Amino acid sequence: MSQRDGFAAGFLAGSLVGGLVGGVLGALLASRINNETSEVEAPLVNADASEPKFEKSKKRQLETASEQRIEIARRSLEDKIAQLNQTIDEVRQQLGNVNGNASTLSSDRSGTKDA
Repeated sequence: MSQRDGFAAGFLAGSLVGGLVGGVLGALLASRINNETSEVEAPLVNADASEPKFEKSKKRQLETASEQRIEIARRSLEDKIAQLNQTIDEVRQQLGNVNGNASTLSSDRSGTKDA
């Protein structure tokens, strides 16, 4: 019984110590990561303050370019949809002709059997 009591106490103590050590290490690592990110972003923030007009015009150019790419993609998709619709119509006509001939042939065959 004494081993079980010692195990439970040791387990609880280990959990508490492990939790504290893990929490402290996690907080330290998180603060380091935040500091590194802020150091990387600091020049970008300063550059934005010194050249806001250049940044705005660059954003407008990027937006215009992306809108043009979207428009080109839309037109391309519309062309492909039109081609698919045309092909579907052609296949329907071909199948209609085949089915029309097949029904005529089957009626001719059934007529010859009855006669």
